[in-house]
Amino acid sequence: MARDGGNGRVHAPGLAALWAVLPRATAAIVADYEHHLSAERGLSQHTVRAYLGDVVALLARFHGVTDAAQKAASPGDGENGSDDTSGEPVPDDADLTGLDIGEIRGWLSAQHAAGISRSTMSRRTASVRTFTAWAHRAGHLDTDPGVRVLAPRPRRTLPAVLSADQAGKMLCASGTAAAEQDPVALRDNAILETLYATGIRVAELCGLDLDDIDFSVRLLRVLGKGGTERMVPFGEPAAAALRGWLDHGRPRLAGDRATSQHGSEGSSRAANQQSRRVADNAVFLGARGGRIGQRAVRRIVDSAVDTVPGAADIGPHGLRHSAATHLLNGGADLRSVQELLGHATLATTQLYTHVTVERLKAIHDRTHPRA
Repeated sequence: MARDGGNGRVHAPGLAALWAVLPRATAAIVADYEHHLSAERGLSQHTVRAYLGDVVALLARFHGVTDAAQKAASPGDGENGSDDTSGEPVPDDADLTGLDIGEIRGWLSAQHAAGISRSTMSRRTASVRTFTAWAHRAGHLDTDPGVRVLAPRPRRTLPAVLSADQAGKMLCASGTAAAEQDPVALRDNAILETLYATGIRVAELCGLDLDDIDFSVRLLRVLGKGGTERMVPFGEPAAAALRGWLDHGRPRLAGDRATSQHGSEGSSRAANQQSRRVADNAVFLGARGGRIGQRAVRRIVDSAVDTVPGAADIGPHGLRHSAATHLLNGGADLRSVQELLGHATLATTQLYTHVTVERLKAIHDRTHPRA
């Protein structure tokens, strides 16, 4: 049975298989680390899962239990499903003793030899460095070997973006569909307008609650990465789309949810009440009336972009990049865009400047005395 750190989380099959065969003492350390990432640092589930996957893979190799994990995930073909593994069994009280720079470099070297991309190598190196720093502070390591590991610099590129004209056509088509007052069409239009108007992340959009919208000053209160909160403005088209959804679309989907819950059998009343409280406060609902999920939003964006001839294949993050690009093309400064997008460092926002070359050339031609 895969260990879950005692918190009931469901991990990806590969991560669960590796975690299951770690020595018990090491698995307990990983569980403490998971609690540190999620409860103390407030990282998203996706980020926590990525960090844990890297760390568990390193520790499985360190303890020599990777083969056992693979056999646990894929039992043998024999009649008895033998799970015998070569080598001496690892003591259950084995911890991080002996985890040094050589072990870490050996693991990273194996990753590189397997053809892992430069960006993934950079992330895995960062994951290990974060873990060893925590393990040293927590007393599981006498020294921190991670400080001597250098991460390869990733080649940072941006995905394709929509032109301002393409974004306008997409939203025009969405608005036309919403004019029929179908609740799903109203919701989809509000989602597209909000994503493009604000440049917020898809997880931030899905997490919006009703009291996060201030129509009087057209601001959204957004909870970003690491639990950081920021205020993001939105324009009149997004405000109109949100009002249309909240006034005419959302009540109908919420009503459908209440009806389906009333008719269901075998579910506890307390669970239904808790689930409904969560959905009752959500801005955007799914087709069944619960809080909308990220996959559903991606499908909505994919479908909307498909209606625009020649548009790049982008998802919700592509709309975020499009919004940032159009802000910079319109004359916004980097600091303002950084604040709007919730970037921790200006270096991340500066990635967008490579798509604003035409604007810079136009400014140069207009202002330089020898242009």
